[in-house]
Amino acid sequence: MDLGFGGIVLVLLILVGGWLVWTYNRFIRHKNNVREAWSGIDVQLKRRHNLVPNVIETVKGYMGHEQGTLDSLTRLRTGADDGESVSKIAEHESNLSRAIGGILAVAEGYPDLKASAGFLDLQQKLHETEEQVQLARRYYNGTVRDWNVLVESFPSNLIASIFRFELAEYFEIELATERAVPKVDF
Repeated sequence: MDLGFGGIVLVLLILVGGWLVWTYNRFIRHKNNVREAWSGIDVQLKRRHNLVPNVIETVKGYMGHEQGTLDSLTRLRTGADDGESVSKIAEHESNLSRAIGGILAVAEGYPDLKASAGFLDLQQKLHETEEQVQLARRYYNGTVRDWNVLVESFPSNLIASIFRFELAEYFEIELATERAVPKVDF
């Protein structure tokens, strides 16, 4: 079976076209994985932000003279704008983590507060939420790694440059529970 020059060119064009479609679809799949992973982080951050007012209300009665700390936490809770970059949101969340960690550290000086069932429950929920943020962050960063490898690897980087697929940012935050896990004594 002799394909001739025209037949060989046709087969090569079909192979290259098939590779282009396959690679483009890989980009779309990875892009959607990154979006889905980011939505997981977003859900956990909203859950975290919803816990902050409860923490503030619980500690407010015990720490009247710590009003500046509570006000700072309230301001930080308002959250980063959805239109901000991943690094800006990460910076904001790290600041919120430091403020939460500060409240938990100050709470150590109030034995009645530490013994409060409501505070202990909030502390446990906050710890669980921080763990969920951590898991969502790891998943997101894994999908970003896969995306970035696809964007930078040859020959898929050719498709990335044609369709202007850019590197994604990793999400790195300092969680309150990573700073100092409060000891709860019974």
